[in-house]
Amino acid sequence: MSDPKSRRGAPRSTNRSTGRPQNPRPAGESNENASGNIGSSANTRPAVTTPTGFADLGVSERVDAGLAAAGFAAPFAIQTEAIPVALTGEDLCGRARTGSGKTLAFGVPMIERVTQTAVAKKPRGLVLVPTRELAVQVTDVLAPIAKHCGVRVLAVYGGAARDKQVDQLNRGAEIVIATPLRLIDLLKSNEADLSDVEVIVLDEADRMADEGFMPQVEWILRHVTKIHQTMLFSATLDGQVATLVKRYMKSPKEVSIDAPTDTVGTMRHLFLGVHHMDKNRVIAAMANAGGQTVVFCDTKRACDKVSADLTALGASVSALHGDMAQGARERSLRNFAQRQLNILVATDVAARGIDIDDVAIVVHYVPPLEVKTYLHRSGRTARAGASGTVVTMMTDQQRRSVKKLTQEAGITATTTKVAPDDTFLQTLAPGERVFREMPIIEDPRGPRREGGGRSGGGRTGSGR
Repeated sequence: MSDPKSRRGAPRSTNRSTGRPQNPRPAGESNENASGNIGSSANTRPAVTTPTGFADLGVSERVDAGLAAAGFAAPFAIQTEAIPVALTGEDLCGRARTGSGKTLAFGVPMIERVTQTAVAKKPRGLVLVPTRELAVQVTDVLAPIAKHCGVRVLAVYGGAARDKQVDQLNRGAEIVIATPLRLIDLLKSNEADLSDVEVIVLDEADRMADEGFMPQVEWILRHVTKIHQTMLFSATLDGQVATLVKRYMKSPKEVSIDAPTDTVGTMRHLFLGVHHMDKNRVIAAMANAGGQTVVFCDTKRACDKVSADLTALGASVSALHGDMAQGARERSLRNFAQRQLNILVATDVAARGIDIDDVAIVVHYVPPLEVKTYLHRSGRTARAGASGTVVTMMTDQQRRSVKKLTQEAGITATTTKVAPDDTFLQTLAPGERVFREMPIIEDPRGPRREGGGRSGGGRTGSGR
């Protein structure tokens, strides 16, 4: 099938929030080597016996044995609904809450249907994801199952060694999990070829739309020329995602196990009134006794400052944001997954990339402006059937916006004022709290004169 549009150059990504083009880092550029192994060792499950609960969904003995070896005993709701449909080869749209197990919902059918050995550069299955972290973590979930079935899985994303990815493609990989920009780079240089792709998955399609990647996604889809199955998974199925479904899917079956604003039922929502000078001590107090904690900040600068302040309080913490080299980002996630760190301070670059089962607390450093952001971030806890707590720190001036947020999210939340030594924190996260006092940093200019005025007169108040 030939489409004249497919010969056009790949469009540049545009961030919807700013309207500005995103300039990707040159291919392969990184200050550190990315290992491509973020959290797998922390999420290793003991093997179970066959047959597993997936066998009842029509999964073959070969794939069921792979699931058992990887420790997956029973399917979650979205997997129960999606896998039987996907195994028929029909196009599928899946909508499910964050943390509900979408990866296996598309990964198991893909491993099942990809039966022929891939030749150099030509994968048989393709998964598109919005972030590098998600590419690695989807690979971490699927690779052990696929390996047991004789299927090779490769993560392809920017910020990691490009030559290594090209070499692995040349050796053959049946399934490729890729971010759009790196895949386009490889396609344009004839180092990858999608003409053999039989199954394609768009994971977190709404996030790709939010990040301005839809032109790139469509460009890639036009290069999948063989008759193929398309599966799309997203928290929502409206807007640009609906347009994508209409253009590139053939009478898809829709699987939806809940409303777009649903959160995991075992998730506890707390909105804490905290003075801005007490925020970091409250976080340290919760995380010290409450377990693995992810703190979301709106900017990279805030992320670094909160991380530095928590370190000064004696917390074991690392930042995670887009200005860090890919190797450093993977190391932070890996150390957090292996409990060498108990606090991760992240921007939204990680909101869809943290797939670690035992995150106990998610903290919104300030209330998110959009309900989608709140739900995506919150979904880092209460995963895989576990329970979790979502804490949003707010000021009195933010109460009205917080009320609107809870109404749009459809959640029932506890709201209270707290201080670092508040007994309420003991009920939230019981246990002993040990942290240092914040150091006092002297002003190198010396003490300021009372009133804050400048020599020679002028304003005497802050005036700013």
